[in-house]
Amino acid sequence: PDSDSVREGSNPSPAAKSTVSKGTVLFLFQFYHASLAFCIGFLYNRLNFFWRYLMELTIKHFDELSAQELFEIYRSRVAVFVVEQNCPYQEVDEADRHAYHITLREDGELVAYLRVVEQNVLREEVTIGRVLSLKRRKGYASRLLSEGIRVAEECLHADKIVIEAQVYAMPLYEKAGFVPVSEEFLEDGIPHVRMLRTKA
Repeated sequence: PDSDSVREGSNPSPAAKSTVSKGTVLFLFQFYHASLAFCIGFLYNRLNFFWRYLMELTIKHFDELSAQELFEIYRSRVAVFVVEQNCPYQEVDEADRHAYHITLREDGELVAYLRVVEQNVLREEVTIGRVLSLKRRKGYASRLLSEGIRVAEECLHADKIVIEAQVYAMPLYEKAGFVPVSEEFLEDGIPHVRMLRTKA
């Protein structure tokens, strides 16, 4: 037989071998990245679930608060608004009796708080106030503010919500839909601006 036709194509050329190797490497590379992405996504979801498990959100009207819960709220408010801000004023007031108190706890420890005061108590509108976060730059205040707005609209049927915001915190409230409706003014020696959110 013709020697040139014997087992033609049975021995791949070096170029063919190189092509197969590159294909295998590409497959392994893509498989590695897909597996890595899956593992990262899985771990993120597990950690996020674990974080949410540790975070405890509580919404209670004044009459529903236990003595321990009220003590923790007042201690935190005084620590921030009186001691930290060096501002002696009557921090505990009658409005507390007519408010929903929203707390966020991390591993059992209070880390953020605000209150939602009923209509015709401090103002004609529902008001949100005493917003604090004991652990800054973690998004706790934003999360609590969203809950406060929800409580105002769903529980108190508020179309308008007023907040007297400390000037430095205005960006937080603007992101939540509040707009300034007053000039800057001093309250207990601290610059404030009255802000309003209208239900869409």
